[in-house]
Amino acid sequence: MSRSSSFLVRFSGNRGAVAGMLVLLVIGAGAALAGLAGEQGGTDLENSLRPPSMGHPFGTDSFGRDLFSRVLAGSRVSLMVGFSARTISLLLGLVTGLAAGYYGKRTDSLIMRLADITFAFPTLLLLIAVMAVVTPGLVTLSAVLGVVGWAAIARLVRGQVLAVKEREFVEAARAAGVSDISLIIKHILPQCLSPVIVVYTLGLGMAIMAESSLSFLGLGVQPPDPSWGRMISDGIIFMRSAWWLTLFPGLVLTLTVCSLNLVGDGLRDALDCRRIDFRKSIQ
Repeated sequence: MSRSSSFLVRFSGNRGAVAGMLVLLVIGAGAALAGLAGEQGGTDLENSLRPPSMGHPFGTDSFGRDLFSRVLAGSRVSLMVGFSARTISLLLGLVTGLAAGYYGKRTDSLIMRLADITFAFPTLLLLIAVMAVVTPGLVTLSAVLGVVGWAAIARLVRGQVLAVKEREFVEAARAAGVSDISLIIKHILPQCLSPVIVVYTLGLGMAIMAESSLSFLGLGVQPPDPSWGRMISDGIIFMRSAWWLTLFPGLVLTLTVCSLNLVGDGLRDALDCRRIDFRKSIQ
């Protein structure tokens, strides 16, 4: 059995991971087709705060907007910010982690001290502090989340590089005169990708939660762009009379984050990366 076939068998045998993947596919399809669900930005004050019905499955908000359409549009925003932020973290973490692990000495010391400084601050408090002094927006939010998350991936990659660079095939390539860049990209990097893929997936849920938390506080996605965190914040004052305003965005947010965690756990088991404490590497 080939390696890819073995991976698919192990992953498909994990019911939780398969269920999480199906939920993510449904949410992703809803995000892609959000525009077909109706104009989420149109207001209709005569139909404000209507409970869930056949015409409005999730009810309407205080401006009479269809909440179902806004939740779908919010999924597009949250997924876009989550993937963008984690991709930035991945690129920064790979470059710095590879450099620290391969070159060592002063390079390693400098990068790891910068990582320690990043870890010294609680993630959410650091995000709030940064977002409070910059202009809120989708691009800014993605960039800030990405930069804050680089250190964990860098530390993981560094550890992998330290374990790989002393192996025989790396020594043979170095003795053959292979340049450092080629050695890192062609021989060392492929050996580090399996755990990085798992951490990337698990970190997506954390990034989406961070985006929702900042939007809830008014420091993330700004109106008129929809955000699950912003919807929950706006619906709190109507908790007694319009419970659906917070229930449905919160439910979809919970399903998304739980599904990403289930998929990440399934990837971890399928890739057989059990020796690494991934939970400490995604914060």
